Amino acid sequence: MIMSMTGFGRGIAQSDNLKATVDIKSVNSKQIDLTMRVPSSMRELEVSLRNKVAKALERGKIELSVCIESLAAPASARINNEVAARYIDELRQSSNSLGIDEPQDWWRLLLRLPDVLQNRTEEFGEKELATVTEAADLAIEALQSFRRAEGEKLYLFFVDKIKEISALLEEIDPMEAERVPHIRQRLEEQLGRLESIEYDRGRLEQEMIFYLEKLDVTEEKTRLRSHLSYFMETLGGSDALPQEGGQGKKLGFIAQEMGREINTLGSKSNHAGMQKVVVRMKDALEQIKEQVLNVL
Repeated sequence: MIMSMTGFGRGIAQSDNLKATVDIKSVNSKQIDLTMRVPSSMRELEVSLRNKVAKALERGKIELSVCIESLAAPASARINNEVAARYIDELRQSSNSLGIDEPQDWWRLLLRLPDVLQNRTEEFGEKELATVTEAADLAIEALQSFRRAEGEKLYLFFVDKIKEISALLEEIDPMEAERVPHIRQRLEEQLGRLESIEYDRGRLEQEMIFYLEKLDVTEEKTRLRSHLSYFMETLGGSDALPQEGGQGKKLGFIAQEMGREINTLGSKSNHAGMQKVVVRMKDALEQIKEQVLNVL
């Protein structure tokens, strides 16, 4: 079963002192492109989280954000009296030298100055870091579940389009049976009008056979059928486990080969009905190519 690169997952974990929420969203990308937003107090987890996400998700443009909520008593703050006293001395000296009045509201001014009010930063231990890791694991699992659900929808879409192209290919067979004799008859009628020109009948037959062989599309139809079968084989069954490494790039290459054969069918057809069928094939194939970009 294929998986989509598109998805969203959220994981929430809680310990005695901390509640962690991790959100991960992913869209399609040729390679893995990971952006992370982690609180400064959890920076030491960034490398391990990056490796964990990259290994689990493989490909996609991925955004991960970590939000933490402290459940412990709020961190306290204190006033640095030494710094405040130095500010007061400096300000009084400046007031005297500049001839201006001292501030009326000292506290309002001092609390705005750097390093006067100091917050006691909260430090997290291994238990809190493990809580964030647990939330990340839950978010990855939720995202993978989303990707599998989207992959099931893509699988049904691809099966429908491959069946459509296969049915259109079958429509070409009766047209092919009447196309070559019709072209041969038309050439002979055109030559019949050239009564005053002498030509080698045997050489004409050779050239006509060579020309008709160039218009033959048997090989293209055979290869296209083979590519359609290989595409379905690569998709796997609806109940198959996701394959390691993903199948998106491989399916994209197969779709390109299918396009080459369909284009050759169109260029060789020389038949209005066949050309209409080829146009419908191209339309179905373009839809496949568009959605293959979302496959992991």
